[in-house]
Amino acid sequence: MLRSESSVTDMARDSDYGAFMEKFLLQPSSSADVLPLNALTFAVKDIFDMDGYVTGFGNPDWLRTHPAATSTAPSVLAVLSQGATCVGKSVMDEMAYSIYGENIHYGTPRNPCVPDRVPGGSSSGSAVAVGAKLVDFALGSDTGGSVRVPASYCGILGFRPSHDAISTAGVIPMAQSFDTVGWFARDPVILNRVGRALLHLPDVGPVSPTQIIIAEDCFQLSTIPTDRITRPLVKSVEKLFGGHLVKHAVLGDYVKDKVPSLKPFTRKGNADQDYNIPSLAALSSAMRLLQRHEFKMNHGEWVRTVKPDLGPWIAERVQEALMTTDDNIDICHSVKTELRTALTALLADSGVLAVPTVPGPPQKLLTEATSLETFHARAFSLLSIAGVSIPLGLYDNLPVAISLLAKRGSDGFLLNLVETLYDTLKEEIVIAEKKSY
Repeated sequence: MLRSESSVTDMARDSDYGAFMEKFLLQPSSSADVLPLNALTFAVKDIFDMDGYVTGFGNPDWLRTHPAATSTAPSVLAVLSQGATCVGKSVMDEMAYSIYGENIHYGTPRNPCVPDRVPGGSSSGSAVAVGAKLVDFALGSDTGGSVRVPASYCGILGFRPSHDAISTAGVIPMAQSFDTVGWFARDPVILNRVGRALLHLPDVGPVSPTQIIIAEDCFQLSTIPTDRITRPLVKSVEKLFGGHLVKHAVLGDYVKDKVPSLKPFTRKGNADQDYNIPSLAALSSAMRLLQRHEFKMNHGEWVRTVKPDLGPWIAERVQEALMTTDDNIDICHSVKTELRTALTALLADSGVLAVPTVPGPPQKLLTEATSLETFHARAFSLLSIAGVSIPLGLYDNLPVAISLLAKRGSDGFLLNLVETLYDTLKEEIVIAEKKSY
């Protein structure tokens, strides 16, 4: 690989929407003319190892207490080997422990879609770099929404693949039961090409979906009118594949029935709260408990020893993780297995589930943590299940997105489907933006 580099000054950081930690050029050493990612540029979240650089993990104390990497993450090498050029490392939320995108140490990358709103995290800089057209695509990581949330907030495509489909070697772990390498793009063709490089998939023709299931209860969690989110997708499916493919389901009831291990996580008295689907709230509780436990196993000793300077919101989350016990961890693993089996049965070979990516538009910068609690509860109910986030234009001048999920291992099918749908979807979005809801 051919390398040149420069540090990012405050002035340069401002002109680059605050997206980059440091900028450099890492180019394919062989002729890239015929490679699928030839002439494309990309950014890498500062959670991936790059030979010769310290992986900063969003925190200055982490940067200070760790040596430079001696090798480059296989996922980064995979896109470099296909002809892409890396232009730098992007800012992220501290220790990957937030979905909002604010970093008190390095500044908050500026949302190119709505500058007074958060960009979403934890892969904030990667999403902003793509949304601001500074790069063609970017790599991020997604544990509990860290690609899908910033993609939806910045009005771009964000893909979380099946767990374990792409090697996470050379990526600092957050919680291994959920960690994935994800990526962002503005263009579905590039999203697909990058996915095929990362997943080592051959080019195959698109396969028509057998059904598109609208999870009606999940759309009721959103503050955006259901019709505004679902209509562009439904109309596009009707035009391309026929309206008979569109089905409706109450996902909460299905999960309650098919994931019996959730019972210990179901809280009494929550059933009638308007922001809550009890089984999905229980699913969120189980998944977040396992995430906290694994974070503690990975980083608890470092946090106790170094006592890093963490932003208040992150410090609270980290402290909560350090206090986690081993209680119910085995049940969490059972929940994860049962959910995967249930979704495989629901979606069969080429079925697709549609949910809102997030329960509403991005929050204003520096929103008080206490006022985010309801949003947080709703968000994690949705983020436990979704796959690819697709932008749907603006509603009230704020970005809207929908997520599609296929069964585990169907990443190539889903990438092709997004590419097939996209042009028709854009036409339907123009119509939807003109309607009043």
